[in-house]
Amino acid sequence: MFVRLVPVAVAAIALAGCSGTATSQESPGGRMGVTAAFYPLQYAAERVGGDHVHVVGLTKPGAEPHDLELTPQQVVAMTKSTVVVYEKGFQPAVDAAVAAQAKAAGFDVSAAARLTLAPPSGEGGSTASSLAVDPHFWLDPIRYADVVTAIAARFEAKDPANAAAYAANADAMVSELKSLDSAYVSGLAHCADTEIVTGHAAFGYLAQRYGLTQVAISGISPDLEPTAASMSRAVQLIRAHHVTTVYAETLVSPALAETIARETRSRVALLDPVEGITTQSAGQDYFAVMRANLATLEKGQVCT
Repeated sequence: MFVRLVPVAVAAIALAGCSGTATSQESPGGRMGVTAAFYPLQYAAERVGGDHVHVVGLTKPGAEPHDLELTPQQVVAMTKSTVVVYEKGFQPAVDAAVAAQAKAAGFDVSAAARLTLAPPSGEGGSTASSLAVDPHFWLDPIRYADVVTAIAARFEAKDPANAAAYAANADAMVSELKSLDSAYVSGLAHCADTEIVTGHAAFGYLAQRYGLTQVAISGISPDLEPTAASMSRAVQLIRAHHVTTVYAETLVSPALAETIARETRSRVALLDPVEGITTQSAGQDYFAVMRANLATLEKGQVCT
């Protein structure tokens, strides 16, 4: 469930504003202070900013970003940041904090991400979700690259003295993302199964980019319970199309995927939505996990 700012957090914002500290964040070594709402934005900010920024992430490793609650300390830190990188509509608590006290610092990446996919109708609880569009743009490396470029532009505007470094760092990350995209294009070009059956609807942009069809058992937000109809549709599709793999995910229980797999005699594999890196992740950063995801999909979709 999404959680609004609690009164104590609102009070903390007010105190920060009254004390005069709600300006640019003073960071170690004089670096520009940046707050990032969740892992893909934090990783991009760290890569683009390099040694010239101090990045604080709001979503702890292993936590589900959809359900983020902000502490008063986090809210105050946001008010002190030069840039707050977030995705409007994804984490209501962050939206509320930016609107209340960090408007000048707030940088919404939604436009750069080109959020064009609506929640999949009829699949799980997604139609009841408060999300108007699928927020998981980073699973499409090309959309993620556009966001990286946009973050660099914001950093350059806020810190012109280090603009060349930000531009160079962004170019290097975009080049890596294009190479990752090429690997996905090649690896998923010839697959016996083109439907990817997932626990929740996080992989729509990935599926769209690489000619696959996402079949989500539950909705955009993983805490929305699937309906009996959505589970029945998933079972029927798996049987009709001889799908061999159902994908569970990190950060959420695999029980739903395991239930569908037992019903259809298919196997369960782990596909990571890269919403947070933990010790159980298949790699230590975005690129490592995405490469692991590609290997998982090549096997699960029977690609040659």
